[in-house]
Amino acid sequence: MSKRSRRTRDKWRDKQWLKIETPKFFDNAIVAQTPITDPKQSIGRVLETTLFDVMKQDPKQYVTKLRFKIIEIKDNTAKTVLQGQEYSREYLRSLISRGSSMINFVDDFTTKDGAVVRIYVVAFSQSRLNSSRKHGIRLKTRELLTEKTSNSTYEQFAHEAILGNIATDIHNEAKKVSNLRHVGIKKTKLIKLPPVINKEES
Repeated sequence: MSKRSRRTRDKWRDKQWLKIETPKFFDNAIVAQTPITDPKQSIGRVLETTLFDVMKQDPKQYVTKLRFKIIEIKDNTAKTVLQGQEYSREYLRSLISRGSSMINFVDDFTTKDGAVVRIYVVAFSQSRLNSSRKHGIRLKTRELLTEKTSNSTYEQFAHEAILGNIATDIHNEAKKVSNLRHVGIKKTKLIKLPPVINKEES
């Protein structure tokens, strides 16, 4: 056996298996295992999976991608925070149709516990909309998201967003401006961790 082969085998033997655990609102489920050499170097690593891989309830959940960021490691288990969610490209393309308008909205919001999250909302109308109605839908979206985030912790908001409850609330408000065939949170991105998590991490 060559020296190079022995070195490769030894490096693999030195690795340990790290279990990736979801946040509490996903029942701390183990979604993956990964080999690591140094646990400290795994802090900050991001794992991408799907909502179906976590909840295993409905095949439609495959269209939602989830990203979990490792923030702490204890006893070979990685604690994570939801770094963001996103529609798959294929699903987003399937929503587009002729004769309707697509309304995009994006802005940063601060939750009750101090997290900053960037929220991307997409809406599709049943027919073409003028600029005034598009603006009205964006205003309704901003008002509702401001209320939701200011009265929720990051985990509470993330859970409601993933389940589709917040998109439903936006739809109910936006339809006062115009009839819509779809409203969804197509993407979220955690810009700043809640101070409580930062304190625990340090």
